[in-house]
Amino acid sequence: MKKIIYLFCIFFLLLSCVGKTNKTDVVSDTETFKVLQFNIWQEGTVVPGGYEAIVQQILDSKADFVTLSEVRNYNDTRFCDRIVQSLKDSGQVFYSFYSYDSGILSRYPIIDSTTVYPCVDDHGSAYRALVDMNGQEVAVYTTHLDYLNDTYYDVKGYNGSTWKKRTPMLDVDSILADNVLSKRDDGMKAILEKAKEDRAKNRIVIIGGDFNEPSHQDWIESTKDMFDRHGVVVPWTVSTMLADEGYVDAYRKAHPDPATHPGITFPADNPLVDISKLTWTPDADERERVDFIYYAPFDGLELDNAIIWGPDGSIAYSKRVKDNTQDPFGIGKGIWPTDHKAVLASFTLNKKK
Repeated sequence: MKKIIYLFCIFFLLLSCVGKTNKTDVVSDTETFKVLQFNIWQEGTVVPGGYEAIVQQILDSKADFVTLSEVRNYNDTRFCDRIVQSLKDSGQVFYSFYSYDSGILSRYPIIDSTTVYPCVDDHGSAYRALVDMNGQEVAVYTTHLDYLNDTYYDVKGYNGSTWKKRTPMLDVDSILADNVLSKRDDGMKAILEKAKEDRAKNRIVIIGGDFNEPSHQDWIESTKDMFDRHGVVVPWTVSTMLADEGYVDAYRKAHPDPATHPGITFPADNPLVDISKLTWTPDADERERVDFIYYAPFDGLELDNAIIWGPDGSIAYSKRVKDNTQDPFGIGKGIWPTDHKAVLASFTLNKKK
């Protein structure tokens, strides 16, 4: 009888461990984690049921770190508190902190949080969370960079600050000169300066964000006639800054060819929203990859995969179109809550290296 009681106790003890969601309960020689970059389009307020859909997409992605763009704290609320509580109500434990414009969610405890680039006059923002990932410190940066002087639109025949039609800007020197009139490079400079401290202290560094700017790895010779780029090859500023500091573009690392895997993240098709609200350039093809996850090389850290998380449709010339690329896609249950597609990257850390 005592043996039966003992076995029942063991059984119920094992049952009590099932379903725990705090990843600090697990200790091993390897650590796997996922990062989701997610522009949530005004906290999901534009799409009916958008907020609930944001929660669902985060849950279904199984992300451990989420970098958010377009956090607004509407009606004197704290979005970080609302989303953490909603995820908890669904059985998932996340940590966060107060921020505006961009934000961070983490399944691991946050040791410290920092405003790296404060949002002033809607010219972008950046924040940092220092996280304890079972003994390994991780510095997670989130950013939503300045949307003005968005010069890739000028190439496509629209002014990048007013979105009025114009003659396409095709001179590369002029493109780059106009591009740095924005505050995007200022925001990224602040991130890179702060991240130097983290790298010096042997921390993993992850940067996720909506850059509002394409990548120099996408606008190359083989893609210059795609997406209304008008034959122009451009070494875009922000992605070049990151590359110069040794950072790796997770999606482009996983899928090196931008011709077959362009990784378009904006504008995403959303059947619940009128096309006029989904495009800034009604008579052009504005499709681009502007949402990114970057990481600093780190001993034992390997990128396992990166996919586009969201619908496989976009908007071009004011029409809903399928992307028809070789990009890998994933998406959660229910509706899609935004006009961007997200990016989901999976990593493994081998602690023995």
